[in-house]
Amino acid sequence: MSGATGSAAGADGAGASEPESAGAATESVAADAESDVSGAGGAAAAGSGLSRLPVLLVVAVLVFGLDLLTKCVVVANMTPGEPISIIGDVVRLTLVRNPGAAFSMATGMTWLLTLVAAAVVIGVIRIGRTLRSTGWAIGLGLVLGGALGNLVDRLFRAPGPLQGHVVDFISVTKWWPIFNLADSGIVCGAITLVALTVFGFELDGSRTRDRDAAA
Repeated sequence: MSGATGSAAGADGAGASEPESAGAATESVAADAESDVSGAGGAAAAGSGLSRLPVLLVVAVLVFGLDLLTKCVVVANMTPGEPISIIGDVVRLTLVRNPGAAFSMATGMTWLLTLVAAAVVIGVIRIGRTLRSTGWAIGLGLVLGGALGNLVDRLFRAPGPLQGHVVDFISVTKWWPIFNLADSGIVCGAITLVALTVFGFELDGSRTRDRDAAA
């Protein structure tokens, strides 16, 4: 009887150990799967955290290049005071030399505007090194390209360094100040940055509301 009882107890022990082993195996598989998912999520997060400085620089170079090219063409082929009509009096090309800021503002502070433009260029480049947002990179690239375009005019055009007059040539209606592509880049970039801020997009690529929801 004792032998039979021992055998039965052994069988019960074996039967009990089999579910435990199966449970342990299931937990191990689940842990491995969770580890794989976490690894994939970490890789995705690392990928989205790449610097967007190259995007900023490409946009800035394009804006600066187009601005410089159009100014050279206009200066070589147009005479001040002789506008060229594109769409009647609505859109015209009119060559003027602007000692002031964008859209002919602050015309008596050329040297100060030159220093401000230089500070903007340096500041944007420093910020760009930490960018993780494509939207911010595009907006800052537009501002940087425009600031560089007008800064080059102030440094190298007459009447002299820090006093150079910016070449403006785009006239839209009689009531809008004459501007250039650099001015357009600055304004479009500023609008982009304001929109990103309003909708909660951060420099690191995250969104304020998503971060608050996660917290």
